[in-house]
Amino acid sequence: MNIIDLHSWDVDYKQAVALQVELAGHVRQTKLRKTPKLIGGVDCAFTRDGHSVIACVVVLQLLSLHPIEIRWAAEPLKFPYIPGLLSFREAPACIAAARKLQSVPDVFIVDGQGIAHPRRFGIASHLGLFFDRPTIGCAKSRLIGQYAQPDRLKGSWTPLQDGKTVIGAVLRTKNDVRPVFVSVGHKICLDDAVNVCLCATGSYRLPEPTRLADRKVAELKRTGATTDGA
Repeated sequence: MNIIDLHSWDVDYKQAVALQVELAGHVRQTKLRKTPKLIGGVDCAFTRDGHSVIACVVVLQLLSLHPIEIRWAAEPLKFPYIPGLLSFREAPACIAAARKLQSVPDVFIVDGQGIAHPRRFGIASHLGLFFDRPTIGCAKSRLIGQYAQPDRLKGSWTPLQDGKTVIGAVLRTKNDVRPVFVSVGHKICLDDAVNVCLCATGSYRLPEPTRLADRKVAELKRTGATTDGA
């Protein structure tokens, strides 16, 4: 998979914030041009020693939710933990894993935030610009914003708002389970992002691509993986 090399990762706090502000202006919110067939899920985890991050990309056929490709990579951590700048710690490993893909997803679902972020530029938006593909942030918890609880049934959602601005959707993916927080990453609109997440959800709360990616990085962390793999 071809990746756009947008910027260096050798940045300090002020440079990272400036990059987020600048690049947020390049995020596009637009309807999908075609029904996606291949969906990629991206997730990562830190190694037990805290020195590296392991990222995994799982590609599934959307219709069957059958996985067709799994790639992962491990990269040393070079950026400190700073709230709101998590992508500067995690994205390099995600990009390294995505570079190995032979099948290019029509849409990526990222375990994290898209524009539901203080500077409207979470990791899903960051990766979306690098990938130049539609990306969705689907997070387990809220970073910012206010919302009302959606109805208890699958498919129900309420807007996540920062003031009067809608920055995402609080989506019930299963009956009577905790909702997930969906936001636009890049090259997609919120309605399409919600629909893709619902179509990609199987028997569990999380969409299947990110659930499988989460399971893989947990396994790699448990086994002590610190070098690149398939």
